[in-house]
Amino acid sequence: MNRSRMILLTAICAVLLLIASSTILQPRRMNTIQQTADDNPPVVLDEEHNHPRIMEINNVGRGNNLKQFLDQRDEVTHFHHNKKDTSHYLDHEVAVNFKSLPSDDELEHIEKDIDGRVIKKDGLLFLFRSRSMEAPTVLNYFKGKSNVDFVELHYLLMQNDVTGTKTLNLPNDQFYQEEYQWNLPVIGTEQGWNISRGDEDITIAVIDTGVDLDHPDLVNRLVEGYNILGDNSNPDDDNGHGTHVAGIIASETNNREGIAGLTWFNKIMPIKAMSAEGYGTTFDIAKGIIWAVDSGADVINLSLGNYKESNVLKRAIRYAYNNDVVMIAAAGNDSTRQPSYPAAYPEVLSVSAVNYDGKLAEFSNYGSYINISAPGVYIPSTYFNEQYASLSGTSMAAPHVAGLAGLIKSANPELTNNEVITIIQSSARDLGAKGKDIQFGSGLIDVNKALIAAENAHSTRKKANERRNFFR
Repeated sequence: MNRSRMILLTAICAVLLLIASSTILQPRRMNTIQQTADDNPPVVLDEEHNHPRIMEINNVGRGNNLKQFLDQRDEVTHFHHNKKDTSHYLDHEVAVNFKSLPSDDELEHIEKDIDGRVIKKDGLLFLFRSRSMEAPTVLNYFKGKSNVDFVELHYLLMQNDVTGTKTLNLPNDQFYQEEYQWNLPVIGTEQGWNISRGDEDITIAVIDTGVDLDHPDLVNRLVEGYNILGDNSNPDDDNGHGTHVAGIIASETNNREGIAGLTWFNKIMPIKAMSAEGYGTTFDIAKGIIWAVDSGADVINLSLGNYKESNVLKRAIRYAYNNDVVMIAAAGNDSTRQPSYPAAYPEVLSVSAVNYDGKLAEFSNYGSYINISAPGVYIPSTYFNEQYASLSGTSMAAPHVAGLAGLIKSANPELTNNEVITIIQSSARDLGAKGKDIQFGSGLIDVNKALIAAENAHSTRKKANERRNFFR
């Protein structure tokens, strides 16, 4: 092959991997601020330490994590109903309901007897706290007294995990608990999980360098994939990039190790179309897209790109779009407004990267083709060779949006790809210039608002089916 032909093929076919700066996952505890379930997720900067500040959710009442937390508190104790179930109560307090209101002298006598005081009261109901006596001892003191209607320990009630409630559900994954994952709280993920945590029937294809098939945080999240380069069914990752992208979307959540994925139950379809060096051709990328569509993918993540249009790639994009697949692509990391493909194709949702403080990441591309933005700086995730790492790039921003698309389809499977894209954009939190702009598109994704919209949406597909049924 002569030199000029080689240069031409390289220019047309090379689909360069979007560069992602990486660091080994270091301990990094974030400063926090309080936030309620109805607040917009804050994206703010700690000016003193230049670290992101993310919300701290007091999730007292959730599962084994909470029980372990309470067990370590001196003022809390518990008893076992059986080997598994326990009830917690405050160690020096009892609640007493009197038959008639005790006099001041009677209350003074009681407080002296229990070496304590009244800390709360409501009508005939009094809450006593002793300085020196254990709660069971105080309980026995009140039992049998003629003016006592009932007395009981001061129990702690724990919130239950019920879909649709206002509770916030924090996963127990190690790095999430230790507040490495700033990226999920700031986009309303915790509130959104009360609406949908995903569905195993909704599959997200990751067309990339493959996925570490043995990674403990991914092994249960994978469906059958394909290695385009080797023409086999072993899409194992030899670069790390694809594993990182997959973990952001669907690392196994609430398994007490590693990180939490955006979705708890959606499946990842790993497709290796890029080499260990981190690049792939338009032919291989296009073949990967078509394979994903034909194999049942509902969403496709493309954390890759090039600044040259390709008819080969365009045809595959059109095929996926016509088959109702939602496609998300990274915008690029060259801090340029030059359109990157496939992100700039109208059928694809193009994603720019946001920093800790809600500003465009310094590396992120921008331009009129940008549709939406997502966190893309210091994003912890899975990495090949069963490791974890933190990477930055629009490659990391895109899978946040792909994960959201999977959650939306899980919440409302009737939605078309266009409807999913519309919900993602219309529910976004406006950043930068008012309205759609060249840096953030429609704004920062908001998982909670998007899932509320998805749950309430009446899809065009469902409407069409209803019309057909009406005339039968």
